[in-house]
Amino acid sequence: MHTTSYYAATRNDTTAYPALTGDHRVDVVIIGGGFSGVSAAVELTERGLNVAVLEAKKIGWGATGRNGGQITGSLSGDKAMAREFRKTLGSAADDFVWDLRWRGHDIIQQRVKKYGIDCDLKFGQMQTAMKPSHMKELTQIYEEGQRRGMGDVLTMLDAQQMPEYLETDLYCGGLLNSKNMHVHSLNLCLGEARAAAGAGTLIFEQSEVTRIEHGATPRVVTQNGSVTANAVMVAGNAYHLLDQKRLGGALFPASLSIMATAPLGDMADKINPKDIAVYDSRFVLDYYRLTADKRLLFGGGTNYSGVNTKNIEAELRPALERTFSRLKGVKIDYSWSGMDGIIINRIPEVGKLSDNVFYVQGFSGHGIALTHILGEVMAEAITGHLERFDVFANVKHLRLPFGRRAGSLMVAMGMIYYSLLEKLR
Repeated sequence: MHTTSYYAATRNDTTAYPALTGDHRVDVVIIGGGFSGVSAAVELTERGLNVAVLEAKKIGWGATGRNGGQITGSLSGDKAMAREFRKTLGSAADDFVWDLRWRGHDIIQQRVKKYGIDCDLKFGQMQTAMKPSHMKELTQIYEEGQRRGMGDVLTMLDAQQMPEYLETDLYCGGLLNSKNMHVHSLNLCLGEARAAAGAGTLIFEQSEVTRIEHGATPRVVTQNGSVTANAVMVAGNAYHLLDQKRLGGALFPASLSIMATAPLGDMADKINPKDIAVYDSRFVLDYYRLTADKRLLFGGGTNYSGVNTKNIEAELRPALERTFSRLKGVKIDYSWSGMDGIIINRIPEVGKLSDNVFYVQGFSGHGIALTHILGEVMAEAITGHLERFDVFANVKHLRLPFGRRAGSLMVAMGMIYYSLLEKLR
């Protein structure tokens, strides 16, 4: 079963894929049925390869089916990316990072159109400013967008213009982006899985991989079966513990908390008349958007210790009511949490465990667009085109010499430090 989220309650595809039994042979086997695994499966199948996807729970069960649903050009590790990518790309690194911001948008739009995926895809998102220093940062993003030909999709808003978009006095301005999108993320993933399966991908649920046997033709093993392939892709992100001698110490789980109100009816049009998705500019931010049935989906208060919040509504309600006073006392129909994978420098970790076993992990809160970009990058690499893969693989990641729980606590302490800095900027 999926978690008790709004997404799971309103999913439009209840296909139950079989559990793996027996021994199978394919070109590529992918471990993990979230966005990165499913997106790569679509790419590889479109390239003519025989693919199998093994998911320990249900397709989209992890962070893919539990996130805020915002598809933006924001990259939390953009400065680190540009610095690290210069090792491979030299002066072209800045352009590479800028293009990276938007590639995921194109992939998702094209795929939704090609396969007729019903996932409530909408356009329009705003990053808001809560103080002048935030406005300065947003102005810098706006000016770069102007230089790069995005003037038709970016609009800077001051405090006087904000009531046209949001019924709150919390913000002193914002940057509106009409290229950014928001989506029912679980339905997007389920639609992509259906597209992959329709093109021949074998999908297995309730099929947790217990080990990877490396070799000329690697083999992945579950409790009741196995898949032998020419190549393996590990795409479990924060939800697996495979090959931790190689993969451990770089990724640390962070708990994301989200809730959805009861349908708001006409109130939805009052608090968010343009139906835009929103997140603010703090290090630990709030984010929200309206769903197709006019609920407010509201998230925030990321728990970087890696421990799920026990009472999500109690944690998030004060922030929701501070944002929209009209919603004081509003009924909350759904609340849930999920584990995101945080990389210390915020650059997704990409590499190989052996010549034919690839991995990708750590999307650090920006997973919908990045997973689709890296699904494409991994498909390129598996089919012998390593140019973009090598840009990511050449990044040096800090690995902490202890387990996930201790590492998550270290990350949490770091975020406390950055939250304190937030008060000074």
